[in-house]
Amino acid sequence: MQAFVSWSGGKETMLSCYRVMKERNVRIRSLLNMASEDGKHSQSHGVDSVLLRMQAEAIGVPFTQVKSTWNTYEEEFKKAVSELKAKGIDTGIFGDIDLQEHRDWVERVSREVGIKPILPLWNGKREELFQEFIRSGFKAVVVATNAEFLAEDWLGRELNEEFAKDLKNLGTVDLCGEKGEYHTFVYDGPIFKRKIDLLFGEKIQREKHWFLNVTAK
Repeated sequence: MQAFVSWSGGKETMLSCYRVMKERNVRIRSLLNMASEDGKHSQSHGVDSVLLRMQAEAIGVPFTQVKSTWNTYEEEFKKAVSELKAKGIDTGIFGDIDLQEHRDWVERVSREVGIKPILPLWNGKREELFQEFIRSGFKAVVVATNAEFLAEDWLGRELNEEFAKDLKNLGTVDLCGEKGEYHTFVYDGPIFKRKIDLLFGEKIQREKHWFLNVTAK
């Protein structure tokens, strides 16, 4: 199979990619990211597009980024996938865990463009997925939070055992942030050819979300 990964730069898409890369019958040929209308950052996590390109280069997989608004997201996504399909890519890898509405969207869109969707983490237990990510050697930091769940002081925190413990103590936040409570950026790990050294800038609030301005050293 020739596959692309629906890419955010965060822990779930990274872990999904890692699992699939270990399968001998699957070749990852593209990391597909949906960007803001100006192309400066990702739609989902607000990560700088330059940083995402550096991440793809560090992993060694071609990066495909498409500009869109939230209103044109599906249209532009389908167009991009159709172009990848024309290059021989027949499979899409998605990092969803158990939100059924997300899976329904993935399966419908995949069916409409004629590709096979694979969700490697589907129905995985939160604790097991988090521990697999950490113990595999991946390194990630929090780059965005939903202010209704996590304040700005969570931005920049490293994903580790202490982070998991503190999150569990809150009792109100999904350990993997599956409902958008927090988002991450992965800067090192077993599939990286080199580590990305990060610089943390200002913390910005946009409506109900906090974002950390992150750049590379």
